[in-house]
Amino acid sequence: MKKLGVGIIGCGSISATYLKFGNIFKSLKVRAVADINMEAAEARASEFGVKALTVDEMLASDEIDVIVNLTIPEAHFELTRRIVLAGKHAYSEKPFVLSLEEGKSLRDLAQENGVCIGSAPDTFLGGSHQQARDLIDRGEIGRIIGGSCHVMSRGMEHWHPNPDFFFQPGAGPVLDLGPYYITNLVQLLGPVKAVAAMANASFATRRIANGPRNGEEIPVDTPTNIHALLEFENGAIVTLSSSWDVYQNSHPNMEFYGTDGTMQLPDPNFFGGSLAIAQQDGPFKTVPTTDHPFGVPNEEHGDGQMQANYRAAGLADMVEAIAEERKYRCNLDLALHVVDVMTSILKAGDTRAWVSMSTTCDRPEPISSEVARGLIG
Repeated sequence: MKKLGVGIIGCGSISATYLKFGNIFKSLKVRAVADINMEAAEARASEFGVKALTVDEMLASDEIDVIVNLTIPEAHFELTRRIVLAGKHAYSEKPFVLSLEEGKSLRDLAQENGVCIGSAPDTFLGGSHQQARDLIDRGEIGRIIGGSCHVMSRGMEHWHPNPDFFFQPGAGPVLDLGPYYITNLVQLLGPVKAVAAMANASFATRRIANGPRNGEEIPVDTPTNIHALLEFENGAIVTLSSSWDVYQNSHPNMEFYGTDGTMQLPDPNFFGGSLAIAQQDGPFKTVPTTDHPFGVPNEEHGDGQMQANYRAAGLADMVEAIAEERKYRCNLDLALHVVDVMTSILKAGDTRAWVSMSTTCDRPEPISSEVARGLIG
């Protein structure tokens, strides 16, 4: 298969991940990077041996077929719109966009221009999450009737030198971390029917605890403590607790309750991890891992432990799907539905009323070990 030329716009920290792992996939060839700050683009280009272009040069380049949008969330819509108008396929980091209206506009524009749009996260393609999909589909714990998800910490100001945007509209834990959890829930259980929520901001300001701005207080203008109920079309009801106001907690990241047992799942922010199942009244037992290539540890984490990181797997699947004229897994319908769920949670938290989804989607196709192995060059 011919490798499509890939360009990256946005040379922040996540760009290094795409540049490092993108080229392990046989359908991808990262050829250039761009940024509104040319010094950042040139530094990243020098580090990984690719071209540094201006944004306009990237959009006009005949060598670039697909552009990955790694800009800040509030810029996602406008840049993806420009990519589509330039006649190139687009793949966005999460969150895809910040409103349903923006997402629908991009969907229509992509159809008019004959290009494809995809969006992260692709961590649900990881070995452990695909193993969970297989076990659920085979009825290992019976019919799923409920579940709980917890993504809780004390926030970003303790490690990020410029955390301001995390606490402004368009961010917060639901829009920043929710895509990993909600996307995985949809691939495991199917689309969401309605949501309810309660939300607030426990602290009016945050104090930066590192870097040159250490000690500076910044305002909080978006909810940081959100607790939601998600009703799925299949009848399951799942609690989602997302908070940056919690020091410690002992909840599993994800847990499903079935008619025949319970399943604990690893953090969907990552590709790997282990599953545990308790059959009816029995104890939890760790499920042996499979040979899925997207579950094999390949990168050292900050704590010195090895983890599986296959960022760009969703992009690679999209590129091959374009050539094969099939639906790709990190598709626009899925991304749009996740945006619908997230923004509806925030709306429900504001109004204290149930909000029904105006979108739906199919569960993305599972990705087997064989298919995943075929994506790797």
